[in-house]
Amino acid sequence: MEQLTNKIIFLTGGSAGIGLECAKKYLQNGAVVVIVANTAESLRTAKQILNNEKAHFILCDVANAHDVEQAIKETLQLFGQIDVIHNNAGVAQPSSPIHNTSDDEWDRLFDVNVKSIMLTARYGIEALKKSTGCIINTSSLVGEIGQDNHAAYAATKGAVNALTKSMALDYASCKVRVNAVAPAGVWTDMLRKWSNEQPDPGSMERYLNNIHALGYCPEGDVVADACVFLASENARFITGHIMPVSGGAELGYRVVTVPEPVVL
Repeated sequence: MEQLTNKIIFLTGGSAGIGLECAKKYLQNGAVVVIVANTAESLRTAKQILNNEKAHFILCDVANAHDVEQAIKETLQLFGQIDVIHNNAGVAQPSSPIHNTSDDEWDRLFDVNVKSIMLTARYGIEALKKSTGCIINTSSLVGEIGQDNHAAYAATKGAVNALTKSMALDYASCKVRVNAVAPAGVWTDMLRKWSNEQPDPGSMERYLNNIHALGYCPEGDVVADACVFLASENARFITGHIMPVSGGAELGYRVVTVPEPVVL
């Protein structure tokens, strides 16, 4: 059963990684998806992968107010409404403690990961009020528990969590729901590239599997399934929720059983 038939979904960062998996699931569930990304190459690749006439593509820097305003306007001109804004665009670099983070790196992280949410709300909230739609923000478990060598990134995701809850209160009277998903590790092309560049890629895969209580690092489809739920009428009474999609990674220390070596 299609859960999102005829819904118009404005999806930032939808051309790769978790965003692309969300686009696939939204389309499979009957939605029209407007995929916003900041490079023409990634949009071309996504268009080839999705190969779906219900997918529309817009080149846009989500940290730029004019770009976001024009992307929202184009969506409304084409489709007449917006039912869901999914703020998925994000950057994670640099991999460094806070004292080694430059001003430019700090500003870029907050512009893309946090300011972009303000901009899509600024230019899109009136459309969501008309459709009694919803907002989904892609957060991260690190916004709650922190992460070494990613202080600035973790700070942006903590801000996303606080924004999600406050926006839910601000827009509840308009019947606009606001929620977030918070993955731990997720296999994407970027994560695989990083893992393969490590001195012992096998140990990194074991590490990423073991941080999840369910015992494996998932593909992006698990996050996409959660987002389909939050965008659907099945989640009609859920707002202000930071939904862990983390295989229990947030539950604390656990004993990882290491098999004994086999002696031949």
